[in-house]
Amino acid sequence: MYALNYVKAKSVQEAAEFLAANPEAKLLAGGMTLLPTLKQRLARPTHLVDIAGLPELRRIEAKGGRLVVGAGMKHHEVATSAVVKKAIPALAGLAGEIGDPQVRNQGTIGGSVANNDPAADYPAAVLGLGATVVTTKREIAADDYFQGLFTTALGEGEIVVRVEFPLPKKAAYCKFHHPASGYAVAGVFIAQTAGGVRVAVTGAGPGVFRWSAAEAALAKGLKPAALESAKLDASGLNSDIHADREYRANLVRVMAKRALAKLSGKK
Repeated sequence: MYALNYVKAKSVQEAAEFLAANPEAKLLAGGMTLLPTLKQRLARPTHLVDIAGLPELRRIEAKGGRLVVGAGMKHHEVATSAVVKKAIPALAGLAGEIGDPQVRNQGTIGGSVANNDPAADYPAAVLGLGATVVTTKREIAADDYFQGLFTTALGEGEIVVRVEFPLPKKAAYCKFHHPASGYAVAGVFIAQTAGGVRVAVTGAGPGVFRWSAAEAALAKGLKPAALESAKLDASGLNSDIHADREYRANLVRVMAKRALAKLSGKK
């Protein structure tokens, strides 16, 4: 690691002001991606601004037909929250499958959403549920927020404060775990919402995306057979030592069918 300065912010506003004055500074919450990046000398921030534990980022509540999750909530806390389990069981289940116990007890939902790793789990839930990412400056709809490989709509110095999930009629998530990291080789989140069926895919492509053909097919009925006619172009999917693009395309279909089985109450 390179030499740097450590700053513990006393509030989100203080952190935002510090970032504005020090554009090479980086936020530190769970540090699950940032710390390994620093150890490998792939980043050289001037400061680390610690926002872990700030009360403003520590909340989970259901109100007005929405589930509000503060950016500072750890994966384990989301997974075990009685409020989350009652409001959106699929989100609790997704959080409980992230990484390993160490990651789940340290990583935060805000960090995951801000980082937008192409194989991360939370982006599938945010996009699949049509959530809203609330920052220190504005509210960003999920469809506008994710913009590709490690890229989001966040501007310089903009901090994720919370994520607001509209409550679905029902939802389910299924993923094929990478055996070492626990990341999704392919993961599919399906939600039946007030606006229709939404299908979000993570792990398979360079970023989370909606599978529009599957959404159209499932709008006629949440049946696995409907996916047989849903087209999925494999040419734009990831291909690496773990799985080629054709294999990932097949995995997306399999995970989608398993998610549909969960929706119907089958294991």
